[in-house]
Amino acid sequence: MKFFIDTANLDEIREAHDLGVLDGVTTNPSLMAKEGIVGFDNVMKHYKAICEIVDGDISAEVIATDYETMIKEGEDLAQLHPNIVVKVPMIKDGVKAIKYFSDKGIKTNCTLVFTAGQALLAAKAGATYVSPFVGRLDDIATDGLVLIEQIRQIYDNYGYPTEILAASVRHVMHLVQCAEIGADVVTCPLNVITALLNHPLTDSGLAKFLADHKKANS
Repeated sequence: MKFFIDTANLDEIREAHDLGVLDGVTTNPSLMAKEGIVGFDNVMKHYKAICEIVDGDISAEVIATDYETMIKEGEDLAQLHPNIVVKVPMIKDGVKAIKYFSDKGIKTNCTLVFTAGQALLAAKAGATYVSPFVGRLDDIATDGLVLIEQIRQIYDNYGYPTEILAASVRHVMHLVQCAEIGADVVTCPLNVITALLNHPLTDSGLAKFLADHKKANS
């Protein structure tokens, strides 16, 4: 399974990259705004900076909701770097745009997916990635992991190459369960990735090893 980090913070991206397990980055307008990145030129410059850190797919989201403007924005983003993946919302014009980009050889990430039917449409249109939002479904008392399972079965049934990119992953159990049920990619904040390192028995075991070493060499 691939690990993507869901952020626009360059320091967090560098830290995840330096850990040696990072495969890519996902961003969105909210994450850009959180880092104070505003204005077309600044946003484009920031995407380029991310591409200089990570040698993997970088999802960059269009702002438009109409077909023609999505195409214009998506083509501008795709020209920035070969690793840019154009992130498109799951709406009617978004599906049409995914088909256009797919025919042009431009990678896409269909975002804001909440049903298996939406994921099927995205795959039919040729999306590179589909992003079901696990945590947001949990927020409305719906099991987001069941959606991952449904999409996995559908894609396997028909051999769709679209990769399942589990999004809105908020904690370690989300991440591990997504791996268990066959998500191709998980995107999450840095703290979820680093939390995989933690276990009290690891900490106590290491403390004992170090204490024993100190005694043996005192």
